[in-house]
Amino acid sequence: MNGGEPLEKKINVNRAVLLISCPEKPGIISVVSSFLLDHQANIVQFDQHTTDPRSGLFFMRIEFDLEDFDRSFQQIEQDLPMLARDYAMDWTLNSEKKIKRMAIFVSKTDHCLLELLWRWKSKEILVDIPLVISNHLDLKETVEAYGIPYYHIPLTNDTKEEAEQKTLEILSDKVDFIVLARYMQILSPHFISKYQNQIINIHHSFLPAFVGANPYAKAFHRGVKLIGATAHYVTNDLDEGPIIQQDVLRVNHRYTAEDLKVAGRHVERTVLAQAVSWHVEDKVLVHGNKTIVFTS
Repeated sequence: MNGGEPLEKKINVNRAVLLISCPEKPGIISVVSSFLLDHQANIVQFDQHTTDPRSGLFFMRIEFDLEDFDRSFQQIEQDLPMLARDYAMDWTLNSEKKIKRMAIFVSKTDHCLLELLWRWKSKEILVDIPLVISNHLDLKETVEAYGIPYYHIPLTNDTKEEAEQKTLEILSDKVDFIVLARYMQILSPHFISKYQNQIINIHHSFLPAFVGANPYAKAFHRGVKLIGATAHYVTNDLDEGPIIQQDVLRVNHRYTAEDLKVAGRHVERTVLAQAVSWHVEDKVLVHGNKTIVFTS
């Protein structure tokens, strides 16, 4: 939280972001910079990281402005594949004026949901939220008060496959990524494959400690002096996906298990909101089971 007025972000309709990952090779920065210059791009921010200067992988995030945006953006999009082929690049090119569409999945707990809705409403996170999906009805009125459609899809072990298929049909082409805001269900490999590295989960512990259910109870019995939260991309391995953001809070022996849970909510909501914000702003690159996060 900002402690004052919300940080309202503005869309720069002339701004684009290019993400690149490729094998390390001398001259890559010069080649990419010259390519953008040839397309009349004005580079405003350039971030880079290499796993090994001699034989590792190279990662770039470049923000740039274009004067004749639509024409120039389209031309860059057409010409990039040739450059990518020569340097074995994986790349994504995004425009700030194309707002990402975020679905929120939630169960009964509301603090992470409310944090995202508040930051969306205050334009601190620039996304569209076309829908919220839940396996319970508890938060229906809360969500609909924001003018957002709320879909209740009950789910049991016997109906999980059917419920997931219904969920996919509802999502269809309506969303770009999904946030699990304390959604207390495990997604199937089939579902995850539809949104690879596009599902963000908040786990209420500092992973890799206390994976699975009831981490605050486990932390209490272990007598921890720090509690934390972890936002990560969802993979088929429970709570082991690439980590985007983490934070901790110091506690002591006077904290009950319930005290830990209450304190942890504050960490959870901030960590999740930061991870979502970085994802929306194209600041995250996934490399295997790790992330490169270009934050200022």
